[in-house]
Amino acid sequence: MLPAAFAAAVDAIRALESRDDLAVTEIPAPGGLAPSSFALAADVVGARGAADPDLGTGRFIVLYDADEPEQWGGPWRVVSFAQAPLETEIGLDPFVADVAWSWLIDSLEANGAEYTAASGTATKILSTGYGELAAQGDGAQLELRASWSPTGGSLASHVEAWSELICTLAGLPPTAEGVTLLASRRVGREQ
Repeated sequence: MLPAAFAAAVDAIRALESRDDLAVTEIPAPGGLAPSSFALAADVVGARGAADPDLGTGRFIVLYDADEPEQWGGPWRVVSFAQAPLETEIGLDPFVADVAWSWLIDSLEANGAEYTAASGTATKILSTGYGELAAQGDGAQLELRASWSPTGGSLASHVEAWSELICTLAGLPPTAEGVTLLASRRVGREQ
Protein backbone atom coordinates (compact mmCIF):
# COMPACT_ATOMS: atom_id res chain seq x y z
CA MET A 1 0.00 0.00 0.00
CA LEU A 2 1.28 3.45 -0.89
CA PRO A 3 2.01 5.92 1.92
CA ALA A 4 -0.87 8.40 2.24
CA ALA A 5 1.34 11.47 1.69
CA PHE A 6 2.78 9.99 -1.50
CA ALA A 7 -0.63 8.89 -2.82
CA ALA A 8 -2.06 12.38 -2.21
CA ALA A 9 0.90 14.02 -3.99
CA VAL A 10 0.49 11.74 -7.01
CA ASP A 11 -3.25 12.45 -7.16
CA ALA A 12 -2.54 16.21 -7.13
CA ILE A 13 0.00 15.81 -9.94
CA ARG A 14 -2.41 13.72 -12.01
CA ALA A 15 -5.07 16.43 -11.65
CA LEU A 16 -2.82 19.10 -13.19
CA GLU A 17 -3.55 20.54 -16.60
CA SER A 18 -0.55 21.02 -18.85
CA ARG A 19 0.19 23.77 -21.31
CA ASP A 20 -1.38 23.33 -24.71
CA ASP A 21 2.07 23.24 -26.32
CA LEU A 22 3.40 20.49 -24.04
CA ALA A 23 2.29 16.83 -24.09
CA VAL A 24 2.73 15.34 -20.60
CA THR A 25 2.27 11.63 -19.87
CA GLU A 26 2.83 9.33 -16.95
CA ILE A 27 5.65 6.83 -17.49
CA PRO A 28 6.98 3.94 -15.42
CA ALA A 29 9.17 5.27 -12.62
CA PRO A 30 12.66 3.86 -12.24
CA GLY A 31 12.90 1.28 -9.49
CA GLY A 32 15.34 1.11 -6.62
CA LEU A 33 15.79 4.84 -6.06
CA ALA A 34 13.26 5.13 -3.23
CA PRO A 35 10.48 3.07 -1.63
CA SER A 36 7.91 5.08 -3.64
CA SER A 37 8.37 6.86 -6.96
CA PHE A 38 6.34 8.44 -9.74
CA ALA A 39 7.46 9.73 -13.14
CA LEU A 40 6.29 11.97 -15.98
CA ALA A 41 7.59 12.57 -19.48
CA ALA A 42 6.92 15.70 -21.53
CA ASP A 43 7.50 16.61 -25.16
CA VAL A 44 6.94 19.93 -26.87
CA VAL A 45 4.02 19.84 -29.29
CA GLY A 46 5.08 20.64 -32.85
CA ALA A 47 3.36 22.62 -35.60
CA ARG A 48 1.29 19.59 -36.66
CA GLY A 49 -0.15 19.18 -33.18
CA ALA A 50 1.88 16.08 -32.29
CA ALA A 51 4.45 15.65 -29.54
CA ASP A 52 7.93 16.16 -30.99
CA PRO A 53 10.82 15.39 -28.63
CA ASP A 54 13.24 16.94 -31.13
CA LEU A 55 11.76 20.35 -30.20
CA GLY A 56 12.11 19.85 -26.44
CA THR A 57 11.70 17.00 -24.00
CA GLY A 58 11.95 16.23 -20.31
CA ARG A 59 11.46 13.78 -17.46
CA PHE A 60 10.25 14.44 -13.91
CA ILE A 61 10.64 11.86 -11.14
CA VAL A 62 9.22 12.19 -7.63
CA LEU A 63 10.90 10.06 -4.97
CA TYR A 64 9.43 9.48 -1.52
CA ASP A 65 11.13 7.87 1.47
CA ALA A 66 9.44 8.22 4.87
CA ASP A 67 12.83 7.50 6.49
CA GLU A 68 14.02 10.91 5.22
CA PRO A 69 17.49 10.19 3.83
CA GLU A 70 20.01 12.61 5.31
CA GLN A 71 21.22 13.87 1.92
CA TRP A 72 17.62 14.72 0.91
CA GLY A 73 16.86 16.72 4.06
CA GLY A 74 13.30 15.36 4.12
CA PRO A 75 11.06 12.62 2.68
CA TRP A 76 10.86 14.03 -0.89
CA ARG A 77 13.32 14.31 -3.74
CA VAL A 78 12.68 15.43 -7.32
CA VAL A 79 14.96 14.37 -10.15
CA SER A 80 14.44 16.16 -13.45
CA PHE A 81 15.76 16.36 -16.96
CA ALA A 82 15.05 18.89 -19.70
CA GLN A 83 16.58 19.17 -23.17
CA ALA A 84 16.02 21.31 -26.26
CA PRO A 85 17.86 22.23 -29.45
CA LEU A 86 19.65 25.56 -29.73
CA GLU A 87 20.81 27.74 -32.55
CA THR A 88 24.50 26.94 -32.97
CA GLU A 89 25.51 30.54 -32.23
CA ILE A 90 23.68 30.42 -28.90
CA GLY A 91 25.36 27.10 -28.10
CA LEU A 92 28.73 28.86 -28.46
CA ASP A 93 27.81 31.40 -25.77
CA PRO A 94 30.00 30.61 -22.73
CA PHE A 95 27.18 31.63 -20.37
CA VAL A 96 24.31 29.59 -21.85
CA ALA A 97 24.68 26.83 -19.23
CA ASP A 98 24.50 29.42 -16.44
CA VAL A 99 21.36 30.84 -18.03
CA ALA A 100 19.74 27.38 -18.16
CA TRP A 101 20.35 26.87 -14.43
CA SER A 102 18.94 30.31 -13.65
CA TRP A 103 15.81 29.44 -15.67
CA LEU A 104 15.25 26.43 -13.39
CA ILE A 105 15.69 28.47 -10.21
CA ASP A 106 13.51 31.30 -11.57
CA SER A 107 10.80 28.84 -12.60
CA LEU A 108 10.76 27.17 -9.18
CA GLU A 109 10.49 30.56 -7.47
CA ALA A 110 7.86 31.91 -9.88
CA ASN A 111 5.68 28.86 -9.27
CA GLY A 112 6.03 29.02 -5.48
CA ALA A 113 7.89 25.70 -5.33
CA GLU A 114 9.73 25.61 -2.00
CA TYR A 115 12.88 23.48 -1.95
CA THR A 116 16.35 22.86 -0.53
CA ALA A 117 19.45 20.99 -1.63
CA ALA A 118 19.25 21.85 -5.33
CA SER A 119 21.99 20.38 -7.49
CA GLY A 120 22.51 19.65 -11.13
CA THR A 121 24.40 20.01 -14.36
CA ALA A 122 23.77 22.11 -17.43
CA THR A 123 25.36 20.75 -20.58
CA LYS A 124 25.62 22.34 -23.98
CA ILE A 125 26.28 19.95 -26.83
CA LEU A 126 27.79 21.18 -30.10
CA SER A 127 27.87 18.81 -33.05
CA THR A 128 28.96 18.71 -36.68
CA GLY A 129 27.86 16.01 -39.11
CA TYR A 130 30.43 14.20 -41.29
CA GLY A 131 30.29 11.55 -43.99
CA GLU A 132 26.76 10.28 -44.39
CA LEU A 133 25.64 12.81 -41.75
CA ALA A 134 27.31 15.82 -43.39
CA ALA A 135 23.91 17.10 -44.59
CA GLN A 136 22.93 17.63 -40.94
CA GLY A 137 25.53 20.38 -40.67
CA ASP A 138 26.18 22.01 -37.31
CA GLY A 139 23.83 21.73 -34.37
CA ALA A 140 23.55 22.46 -30.67
CA GLN A 141 21.49 21.23 -27.72
CA LEU A 142 21.09 22.38 -24.16
CA GLU A 143 20.45 19.82 -21.44
CA LEU A 144 19.69 20.39 -17.78
CA ARG A 145 19.73 17.60 -15.20
CA ALA A 146 18.73 18.68 -11.73
CA SER A 147 17.45 17.44 -8.40
CA TRP A 148 16.07 19.16 -5.35
CA SER A 149 14.14 18.40 -2.18
CA PRO A 150 10.61 19.89 -1.99
CA THR A 151 9.99 21.34 1.48
CA GLY A 152 6.36 22.28 1.70
CA GLY A 153 3.02 22.50 0.04
CA SER A 154 1.96 20.61 -3.02
CA LEU A 155 4.34 19.00 -5.48
CA ALA A 156 2.13 20.41 -8.23
CA SER A 157 4.10 23.67 -8.18
CA HIS A 158 7.29 21.68 -8.83
CA VAL A 159 5.72 19.96 -11.85
CA GLU A 160 4.54 23.32 -13.16
CA ALA A 161 8.05 24.78 -12.74
CA TRP A 162 9.57 21.82 -14.62
CA SER A 163 7.00 22.20 -17.42
CA GLU A 164 7.82 25.89 -17.75
CA LEU A 165 11.54 25.07 -17.82
CA ILE A 166 11.11 22.70 -20.78
CA CYS A 167 9.10 25.30 -22.67
CA THR A 168 11.62 28.03 -21.88
CA LEU A 169 14.51 25.86 -23.11
CA ALA A 170 12.51 25.18 -26.29
CA GLY A 171 12.02 28.92 -26.86
CA LEU A 172 8.28 28.94 -26.23
CA PRO A 173 6.71 32.04 -24.69
CA PRO A 174 5.92 31.88 -20.98
CA THR A 175 2.36 31.56 -19.82
CA ALA A 176 1.08 34.79 -18.37
CA GLU A 177 0.23 34.78 -14.68
CA GLY A 178 -3.50 34.51 -14.17
CA VAL A 179 -4.23 33.47 -17.75
CA THR A 180 -6.02 30.17 -18.20
CA LEU A 181 -4.89 28.05 -21.11
CA LEU A 182 -7.68 26.88 -23.38
CA ALA A 183 -8.00 23.23 -24.46
CA SER A 184 -5.44 22.09 -21.93
CA ARG A 185 -4.54 18.44 -21.81
CA ARG A 186 -4.68 16.50 -18.59
CA VAL A 187 -1.69 14.55 -17.39
CA GLY A 188 -2.43 11.14 -18.86
CA ARG A 189 -2.11 7.79 -17.18
CA GLU A 190 -0.36 5.01 -18.96
CA GLN A 191 -2.39 1.86 -18.49
